Amino acid sequence: MAEKVLVLEHKSFGMVDAIEAFRENGYEVHTFSHQDLYEHNSEGFDRAFEEAIGACFPDYVFSLNYYPILSKNCNRHNIKYISLVYDSPLIALYTYTVIFPCNYIFLFDSAMYLEFKKEHIDTVYYMPLPVNAARYSRMQLSDIGEEAREYLSGEVSFVGALYNESHNLYDRKAAEMPEYTRGYLEGIMAAQRNVYGYYFVQELLKPEIVESWNKVSPYEPAADSVATREYVYAHYFLARKITELERAELLKSVSERFALSLFTHKEPADMPHALFKGAIDYYDVMPYVFKGSKINLNITLRSIRSGIPLRAMDIMGAGGFLLTNYQEDFLRHFEPGSDFVYFTDKSDMLAKIDYYLSHDKERVEIAANGNRKVKEFHNYPRAVKEMMEVVNGQGTQ
Repeated sequence: MAEKVLVLEHKSFGMVDAIEAFRENGYEVHTFSHQDLYEHNSEGFDRAFEEAIGACFPDYVFSLNYYPILSKNCNRHNIKYISLVYDSPLIALYTYTVIFPCNYIFLFDSAMYLEFKKEHIDTVYYMPLPVNAARYSRMQLSDIGEEAREYLSGEVSFVGALYNESHNLYDRKAAEMPEYTRGYLEGIMAAQRNVYGYYFVQELLKPEIVESWNKVSPYEPAADSVATREYVYAHYFLARKITELERAELLKSVSERFALSLFTHKEPADMPHALFKGAIDYYDVMPYVFKGSKINLNITLRSIRSGIPLRAMDIMGAGGFLLTNYQEDFLRHFEPGSDFVYFTDKSDMLAKIDYYLSHDKERVEIAANGNRKVKEFHNYPRAVKEMMEVVNGQGTQ
């Protein structure tokens, strides 16, 4: 008889692929959902969970990202809880619930994984994010109309957020900060923008700066949270602002020299040469962009300290050429210059775009190499198999 997995179903990248992969591995999959999944305590969620497990008696519970309320329920009912985390940071991880023995938490950012291991938390494991490369292989540009193919293809493309929304966490209250506090924070951000591979912002947030900032933009951790104000300000407020500034600078420079297609929610006001094409659907449209673009850019959210972002895996999984900023975890799984290409700064990025646009054979070979590795080692069925081996004491970390 097949073992049963109860999946917390919610809107997230990869949900359909994860469910399909469990079934492909021979598991019987049941799903449930509840609007209170982000709450730390909810009697309604608890009742819905009890009804769900009473209907199918699962051997395991699975979710994409980690939810303290789900961990509490699994711990209460002695059910193994498996979570595959695709966000970094994820403040939900910074609660006492992570130490529950029911947990098997898979993190894609090795720096975050090591941070937890250093604190002797043994419920976390490292796993780079998988993608459904088989589904991407079935999505061919020749299958869509000429007009759509032309719209989604191009020289250089960027798919993702620019963090230029008016409700940006940092900008909401920046004008109300004391001049010294704002100047200090802007100095930190300027310094961090010049460094890839190490995120040092939190280390530089002095207590007096945090106290001054908290007066104009108060943050109070949840009762069961161990995340400090310094952590939240550094990894949520400042990381997004740094990423906004960095993406704006890099993409503007690309748009002034090359044909740049931007697939994002809000059109930037200062990139008149960029081709703004709006947001696109993750499942049904995005892979065609990666396949049809000669160069696909990844500019990592700064709070992802060493991990390979999902965007980068999706690009390679779709067979696209990836040009990315440096992230340490790439070197654990891929060979630079053979499977993907990374840049060290703006001038290096522009030089490499220029080079690979004029060296078609090298570019196509690199894209094919990266695609082969993702297909073989970073597909969803393999990830599910490896996670379940860890959960059942057969895998190693």
